[in-house]
Amino acid sequence: MLKKILVANRGEIACRVFATAKKMGITTVAVYSDADRDALHVQRADEAVYIGPSASTESYLVIDKIIQACRDTGADAVHPGYGFLSENSQFCDALDAAGIIFIGPGKKAIESMGDKITSKLIAEKAGVNCIPGYTDVVRDADHAVEVSAGIGYPVMLKASAGGGGKGMRVAWNDADCRDGFERATNEARSSFGDTRIFIEKYIQQPRHIEIQIMADGHGNVIYLGERECSIQRRHQKVIEEAPSPFLNQATRQKMGEQSCALARAVDYQSAGTVEFIADADMNFYFLEMNTRLQVEHPVTELVTGQDLVEMMIRVAAGEKLSLTQDQVTLSGWAMESRVYAEDPLRNFMPSTGRLVGYAEPQGEGVRVDSGVYKGGEVSMFYDPMIAKLITYGDSRIEAIERMVGALDKYYIRGVNHNISFLNALMLHPRFIEGRLSTNFIADEFPDGFNADLVVQEDPAIALVVAAAVHQLYEERASLLSGQLAGLEHMAAVDWVVVAGGHQTKAIVELIDKGYFVSLDELGDYQVETNWSLGEPIFMATINGKQVSVQVEAKDGYYRLFYRGAEISAQLLSPKAAELSTHMHFKEPEDMSKFLLSPMPGLLVKLAVELGQEVKEGEELAVVEAMKMENSLRAIQDGIVTKISAVEGESLRVDEIILEFS
Repeated sequence: MLKKILVANRGEIACRVFATAKKMGITTVAVYSDADRDALHVQRADEAVYIGPSASTESYLVIDKIIQACRDTGADAVHPGYGFLSENSQFCDALDAAGIIFIGPGKKAIESMGDKITSKLIAEKAGVNCIPGYTDVVRDADHAVEVSAGIGYPVMLKASAGGGGKGMRVAWNDADCRDGFERATNEARSSFGDTRIFIEKYIQQPRHIEIQIMADGHGNVIYLGERECSIQRRHQKVIEEAPSPFLNQATRQKMGEQSCALARAVDYQSAGTVEFIADADMNFYFLEMNTRLQVEHPVTELVTGQDLVEMMIRVAAGEKLSLTQDQVTLSGWAMESRVYAEDPLRNFMPSTGRLVGYAEPQGEGVRVDSGVYKGGEVSMFYDPMIAKLITYGDSRIEAIERMVGALDKYYIRGVNHNISFLNALMLHPRFIEGRLSTNFIADEFPDGFNADLVVQEDPAIALVVAAAVHQLYEERASLLSGQLAGLEHMAAVDWVVVAGGHQTKAIVELIDKGYFVSLDELGDYQVETNWSLGEPIFMATINGKQVSVQVEAKDGYYRLFYRGAEISAQLLSPKAAELSTHMHFKEPEDMSKFLLSPMPGLLVKLAVELGQEVKEGEELAVVEAMKMENSLRAIQDGIVTKISAVEGESLRVDEIILEFS
C-alpha cells in the first residue's frame, strides 16, 4: 500500500482525496500557491509545500515544482484530482522517471483519449457507437463550410484538444460556421495551445449521459452505472444525477459494455468516464473519454456505495478490483449541484472576494464537498466553484426535495453565488418530470435568469416569515428599559407588508410556540419556530410544513431568500403604508447608449470604429473571461460616438467600452 500521497491540485478535490487517504491511514501532502496560503486543503493535509505565485501557470501547472515537492516530502504517489495536470502525459513521464506512482491511467490512455480525433477513431474500431462527422483536421473556415455542407446542418465544431465547453460552437448555416470556426480556434489556442478543429453532426435535444468505469492492472474492467449530466450552461455541467431518469436496463448495459470495450482498447487502468449523447429514441453516441476522476463522481459513490478515490489508490498500488461486474448494484438516487461564485442575475458573471459568512447545510442524505471556509477567499486565479452539494434519497423525488431544502439552508455571503438559480432548476416542473436535454437551460431561460422565473409552491411564505421576524423585533423593542413614561414602545399587530411593488395587509398574533399570521386575501398561517434574532436562517414549521428561509434585516428592510427567490420586504403601519404610495422615486439612469463589459476580462477584439453605423445584432466587441470568448452585440441600431477601451486592455465589470448616439 502507498505510504504518502501528494495531491497535485487544490480546493475541494484536494480535500476530497485527503479524506479517503486519511481513512486508509496514508499520510497526505498539499501543494499551494501564494493565493492558497490559507486555503482549506492546506489545513487538511499532514504536510504542505509552497510551489509559487498565484497564477496556475507558475505553480500548479509547473511539473518540476510538483516533482520537487514529492522529493522534499518523500511522497511515493501523486493524485492529480481533475483539471491542471490530471490528463497531461508529460506529467506521467516525469513522475515515472522520478520513481513516483501516478494515481491514474497510463500514458497511452491519456494521450489517445485526450485527442478527440484519435479517440473517435479508436472508439469506432472498438465497436463504440460514434456520431457521424469529419474526423480529420479542418484546415480553415472555407474548408469548415465545405465539410459542414457535406454532413448537413446543424453541426458542432469542436477543438480536438478541447474540454470544459471550450472550443465548441454549434453552426446552423454557413455564416454560423465561419464565425464558429474563428471562435473555436481562438478558444482552443488560448486554452490548449492546439488549434485543431473537427466537425460532427449536431444531435438536437440530446441528453448527456456518462458511464463511470474502473479498471485495474490485471485485466479487470467494470462499469458502475451512469450519470445524467444534461443540465448544462454553455457546455458546462450544472446539475448531475445518478442514475439517469431516461435509461432502461438494456441501454444501460449496452453503454456500459461499450465503455469497457473502449477502456480495454487503450489498456486503461484507474477511474475513467466515457461520455455519450443520447437522442429521444435512446440511440447513443460516443462523445469523449475523460481519463481522470470526474467532478460529479460523488453521485456514483452514493448510489453504488463505493469510494472511487479508494479504488483508484488501490489500483495504483497494484491491487485487483475488489468487486466484479455482477456485484455492482445501484440503489436509491443522488443529485449534485455545483455551487459557483457567480451572479445569475448578471449573466452568471464570476464573483470573487472574501466569504464573510459561510455555513454548509446538514441533515439526512446531505453531503457537501467543499474547499472553502468562513473568512476564506474565492480567488480570481482559479475556477469559481465554491462547493458541490450532493443529496441522496430512496427515490428521485426524495433526492430533489432534500436538495431544495439543503439549498435553502446553504448560507454564503461576501460573494455572489448561483444558489437561487440551482433551486429554480430543481423546482422547475420539466426537471421534476425528468424531461431533460442539454438545451434545457437555453430553452427554459432564454433571456437569462431572474427571480420572476422561479416556481413558488406558495409565494406567501416569504411574506409570512418577514411578518413573523418583524413582530419579534417589535416585541424586543417594547421590552427595552429606559423608555420615557407615556412614550413606551408597544408592539402592534396590524401591519402592511410591502414587497415587489405590492402591499399586503397582515395581522400578526403571538401564539404558543410561534405566531399566527393572517395575510389579506392570501390566507392564514400558523408559524411554529424557536428562531432567535440575528440567526441567518429562519427555520420553522408553517402550516405543518418545514421551511428554511434566509433572512437579513437592514435599514428597515428584510431581505429573504427562499426556494430560489430573493425578496426585499418592508413592514409598515397602515398609515405609513398609505403615505408611502405618494413617494416619488428617482428613475435609474438610461445605460442603453453604452456598451458595458458584463464581466471582468480581456478585450481581445474591437469590431467597430468611431463614427461607424451599426445594426441590431451586429458584433461590437469580444471579451475573453476564464479562457472563454464572449461576443458582445448591438441590441439596437446606432452610431458609435465614443470608444473608451482598446484591444488588449483588461476590463472591470460594467466598464464602458463604447458609447452610441
